[in-house]
Amino acid sequence: MRLPSMSQPFLLAPIAECALGPPGTQVRLAVLGARGVGKSAMIVRFLTKRFIGDYEPNTGNLYSRLVHLEGDHVAVQIQDTPGCIQVQEDCVQVLDSLSRCVKWAEGFLLVYSITDYSSYQSVRPLYQHIRKVHPDARTPVIIVGNKADLLHARQVQAKEGLQLANELGSLFLEISTSDDSQGVCDVFQYLCKEVSKLQHASSTDRRWSSIIPRPKSPNMQDLKRRFKQALSSKVK
Repeated sequence: MRLPSMSQPFLLAPIAECALGPPGTQVRLAVLGARGVGKSAMIVRFLTKRFIGDYEPNTGNLYSRLVHLEGDHVAVQIQDTPGCIQVQEDCVQVLDSLSRCVKWAEGFLLVYSITDYSSYQSVRPLYQHIRKVHPDARTPVIIVGNKADLLHARQVQAKEGLQLANELGSLFLEISTSDDSQGVCDVFQYLCKEVSKLQHASSTDRRWSSIIPRPKSPNMQDLKRRFKQALSSKVK
């Protein structure tokens, strides 16, 4: 499934990492996947338009920027995550932080490399973990096959990624972070848009629930009185 085309310009400006704004102006995203799939490169590509190929092992960086999205200024926070997702003794702390990240975020990118089949296999358990924390199926999740420029080293076919996304009820696309800046921007902008729509819907639901009065509990004395009246009318 291809994402809708997004030609709207957006501007980037640094904001304080913990800055708070009015409700509906903040979007919290998380990028998850196995080690070496290009999560950090994707985030930096989106925020700066630059591609950096080599990174130190990621310990979980938080990126914050002010993004102009469809006429509104949105404070976007993107949580990069470590690549260790196996349940092993030396990974317990990382898994705890991963769980906290999943609980914190409102939208998710699940990234694998088309050159690493094991990274593709890690997508399903990550998705299942997200749905345990966020059982609401509306929480947006996009599956991304990265490094699409390395066709000579492909281990995961595009149809496999699409099949997995269809099974999980998610969007899917392949991108090349190194070659296609616009494709990376489209992914993040689309995810921001989906989270904003969900925030708006939740806000509307809360307003309606506060406006519509709750039904009153039945008055037992009144019920007894009506019951007696009904009996007396039958006796007559």
